[in-house]
Amino acid sequence: MQIHKDLDIVIIGGGPIGIACALEAKKHGLSYVVLEKGCLVNSLYHYPTNMTFFSTSEKLELDNIPFISTNPKPHKAEALEYYRRIATSNELNLHLFEKVNSVETLENKLHKVTTPKAVYTAKNVIVATGFYDIPNFLNIPGEDLPKVSHYYNDPHYYATQKTIIVGASNSAVDAALEIYRKGGDVTMVVREEAIGERVKYWVRPDIVNRITEGSIKAYFSSELLEITETDVLINTQDGQQRIENDFVVMLTGYRPNFDFLKSMGITLSTDKKRIPTYNQETMETNVPGIYLAGVICGGMETHKWFIENSRIHAKMIIEDIVS
Repeated sequence: MQIHKDLDIVIIGGGPIGIACALEAKKHGLSYVVLEKGCLVNSLYHYPTNMTFFSTSEKLELDNIPFISTNPKPHKAEALEYYRRIATSNELNLHLFEKVNSVETLENKLHKVTTPKAVYTAKNVIVATGFYDIPNFLNIPGEDLPKVSHYYNDPHYYATQKTIIVGASNSAVDAALEIYRKGGDVTMVVREEAIGERVKYWVRPDIVNRITEGSIKAYFSSELLEITETDVLINTQDGQQRIENDFVVMLTGYRPNFDFLKSMGITLSTDKKRIPTYNQETMETNVPGIYLAGVICGGMETHKWFIENSRIHAKMIIEDIVS
């Protein structure tokens, strides 16, 4: 196992915010490494194939490096290319496909970061791991069947199939519309009374109209109770109903890896939000030398932080480390 000693910073997470932190560290002449358990911008890579960002391209830019897009709101493929070119052209020190197993604070205030490939010691650690890796499970019978997925990629897979979409977030609405337009028989199961206002403003009228005309069926104020090989059981406003079904796509949201944060000694709020403890001016947690960046700062409020409003975290953190 390799040993890397006395780094200034270990950055955990190779997404856009982790890359932003690396750019700032390099700019200030700090020694650093970015550890990413998957590919470059791993979470972004696993977004749906046809995903369009809510933000315009300039709001996704890092370090004032222009993001040129052929559309007002860039597609996933354009973003992957943009962040890859930033990482490669700036020759960032990236260790991809290297998952962090543990972070331990030593008596000399250094931090020991252990992966299956190496051990790193650093004065500071930046956690920029996002939230896309752990789905919010419903914990209902049949949720572990092969027909069930907590992620959505491409609509072609569901062509001609009876598909349940659970949820009414942007991803759920996109999935419902795309699968419907590829010939899928789509039914949405939504806890709320209607499609939420947070849905992309240019998409919301489309899904509302498709539901109104009956092209996509929707059960509002409803919940999924059970999944079997051949059908699902739904609790609706009119009582329980069984619906014949081929696939279930459960887009019920995701959450940060709270166990990983707690293993480092980072405390969380005791309410449902589970917001990690950190200084809002420096982004340093209650553990000296360990910082948070990006969406992970919001705990369960995963709608609070995005690339466009959390890229500032990189400057805040590096400025505090340098000072």
